[in-house]
Amino acid sequence: MAESGAKTPRERYRAQVRAEIKQHAWEQIATAGASALSLNAIAKQMGLSGPALYRYFAGRDELITELVRDAYRSLADTLRAATEASKSGADIATLAHALRDWALEDPNRYFLVYGTPVPGYHAPDDITVIADGIMRMLLDACTALPSDGPAAPFAEHLQEHRQWAEGHPAPPAALHRALVFWTRLHGVLSLEAAGHFAGMGFDPGQLYAAELDDLMRSN
Repeated sequence: MAESGAKTPRERYRAQVRAEIKQHAWEQIATAGASALSLNAIAKQMGLSGPALYRYFAGRDELITELVRDAYRSLADTLRAATEASKSGADIATLAHALRDWALEDPNRYFLVYGTPVPGYHAPDDITVIADGIMRMLLDACTALPSDGPAAPFAEHLQEHRQWAEGHPAPPAALHRALVFWTRLHGVLSLEAAGHFAGMGFDPGQLYAAELDDLMRSN
């Protein structure tokens, strides 16, 4: 009898085919974007019939969900590993640099979760939980920063509009700080990952670092 938890040959084969399908899906996304993802095209590449492929993924949305889930888990694991390796814990700089390294390692993966939403696709609740966990790490880091001076008007607005923080106890100033970090750093990173800085003659990494330094000084 096989050991408890060990995969059978059939299960191993199924896992291998699913992994190959996902690899072809990433290649399609790199070429034409996630909205053009086609299971029939993948089946043709793999020498399978359409119905045969649908035994592994019930449809386009299930395949996209698996790719998005993999991407979010990868980012969450990367941020946690960076935090555990850092002497200062979950600080903003550690998270920011880990995010950039992860994004530039595979821009297609980055844009699948932080680019233009796929028309007609809605992520299931378990993916939202992973995404919320990533934001919680940022909120923890922002809450740990000292806060000087009165809260800005938008911070006060967030006190009554904090549903996106999923119950995190961060004060309004930390909520504001987290959104500012998230939007400004993603703005620079999205342009870099899309290649919009190519040919401009400067180092995008230096721009990202300068933006991070400015954010740290202003908070």
